[in-house]
Amino acid sequence: MGHTEADLVQMLHTGPFHLALRAALSVRGLPLQRVQHHLAHRGIKVGVTSLSYWQQGARRPQRPESLRAVRALEEVLELPANSLTRLLGEESARSTAERPAARSYRALLEVSATVEELLADLESPLDGGLHTVGHHERVGIGPARELLGRDSRHVVRAHRDGVDRYLAIHRGDPGCDPSRVRVTARDNCRTGRVRWHHESGIVVAELLFDAQLRAGETYVFGYGFEDGTGGPSTEYVRGFTYAGGQYVLQVRFDDQALPVRCRRFAQATTGAPRGARTDLTLSGRHRTVHLVEQGVRPGILGIDWDWD
Repeated sequence: MGHTEADLVQMLHTGPFHLALRAALSVRGLPLQRVQHHLAHRGIKVGVTSLSYWQQGARRPQRPESLRAVRALEEVLELPANSLTRLLGEESARSTAERPAARSYRALLEVSATVEELLADLESPLDGGLHTVGHHERVGIGPARELLGRDSRHVVRAHRDGVDRYLAIHRGDPGCDPSRVRVTARDNCRTGRVRWHHESGIVVAELLFDAQLRAGETYVFGYGFEDGTGGPSTEYVRGFTYAGGQYVLQVRFDDQALPVRCRRFAQATTGAPRGARTDLTLSGRHRTVHLVEQGVRPGILGIDWDWD
């Protein structure tokens, strides 16, 4: 649906940033490639993928060069000076007040930028050509309260021909050593290239399928990450850029380290307050909690827990 000039004025006043940017692009009738071209003429390099993430709300500009690009966007899109940068500043201030203490909003933004860079290094397209039909994750927490690792069983459907891989992303807890994280390809795939970033604890692993998929074809594969290198774990979070099928998350705790409380939560974006909180009860013999989401929407789902 197109936007009017009145819509744009309203969104520049109320935000959020990504909807205001999207409205400006729609009203001015500029495709992202043309915007990138205009920015390049001003000596600013920013990828079409980054611009797309910004208008979707999947990423937020936060590095100095990105903020410089936002100021230039105001010129390119003929917007009032500081109209977009003001929205970013206000949203960051709200997010700082609302964020959980364990992981700061700034840290989450830096992780998003790191993931984007690692994916670009592996020449990944925006969505990988795959839609998730179902994803079942099992996470293990060890006797020292550490994240031991996770196993995934993934069902995907290709929406274009020739898709032959999936890029799996793992983030360790504070203090982890991503160079020591082991990636294991299980059913119907094998490990390709692996990249990591020490400061953020991010590991990105290329999982190569046994065959190229045709558009509409489904594929089932399994893989795992063995970690155990970080400090005490207090949550497991999964982000979704696109809508998908069913997601199941199970967290299993060692008998020697049982939490006093577990909760399911959801977030619209990394900076939004956590909502849809539901207390979860540990099952008897296996010491697990779980969540099931039948139809995943863009955003964040997770389980967090208290040790004391």
